Amino acid sequence: MILVPVKNLHNAKQRLSSLLDSATRIELAHAMLSDVLGAVADFGCHDGSLGTSDPFALELAKHYGFEIIRDDSNGGETQAIAMATDACASHGVETTLVLPGDIPLIEANDVRAIYESAPSRGSVLVPSSDKRGSNAVLRRPAGLFPLRFGNDSFMPHLAAAIATDTSCVVLSLPRIGLDIDTPEDLLQLEQSPGEKRSQRLARSLLKNISTPGFGKQQPVSVAAES
Repeated sequence: MILVPVKNLHNAKQRLSSLLDSATRIELAHAMLSDVLGAVADFGCHDGSLGTSDPFALELAKHYGFEIIRDDSNGGETQAIAMATDACASHGVETTLVLPGDIPLIEANDVRAIYESAPSRGSVLVPSSDKRGSNAVLRRPAGLFPLRFGNDSFMPHLAAAIATDTSCVVLSLPRIGLDIDTPEDLLQLEQSPGEKRSQRLARSLLKNISTPGFGKQQPVSVAAES
């Protein structure tokens, strides 16, 4: 089972507020989630689930035929994944792969690489490019250890995986490694090869913004660029 936790996207990407206004941050979050779910669908996944109550995410899940594990409390990724993991375990699901909704460069081949690297019992961790965050976590069995997401989740997840006394594979996948939180991340998304929906949006937003001094720019609006 591939699990994608999605908190309310109306409050998405606050760390980009110096560069993008609220409506534009929401549009970016929508584009990134679309890119992620598109890659999961391209992989051929028939048992994907979204842990969410966000209206856009619910419609997107329906579009791709993914299951919905409702998270009406909107308590964040950690709570959503704990609830989704419990639901999977109660239905006999043996393996969970957790992917965030803000790794837009992900491709089907990246998902395949994770599964091909997975031990028969244990885990696969894909760190963020700065090696601080966890941008993909596969667990087999599904509830092998609890997940705690945040800016510095990789080392705690690695310690938790090792403590289970099972195999743990740390896999470097550059496309999954890029999660979009800061203006510098957005610039890297814009400059990376490809024509993902989020990349096209990033290019349209950044074309009139000089690279230096991101924080001094007036927040960009979707309407201003349309």
